[in-house]
Amino acid sequence: MNLYDVIREPLLTEKGTKQEKTGKYFFVVDRSAKKHEIREAVERLFNVKVDKVNTMVMGGKWKRVRYQPGKTADWKKAIVTLKEGQKIELT
Repeated sequence: MNLYDVIREPLLTEKGTKQEKTGKYFFVVDRSAKKHEIREAVERLFNVKVDKVNTMVMGGKWKRVRYQPGKTADWKKAIVTLKEGQKIELT
């Protein structure tokens, strides 16, 4: 799998930006990506050392469009903790 297929985009939320002080960064990743693939992709894309990777599958939400119910897609979130002294510039 390509590096850019594993890491879809950084997840910039209020909670996520507060966690950057402790070295944790949030990413939207491919549903089939494994933890070791995410670790390798972040290390190669941003030239940092990763301490650990936590992942979770976020369930889609039920929405209505023109009175038709539908569900948004499920997606996977990865919380990447960097080693001490490492930093990623996302902005």
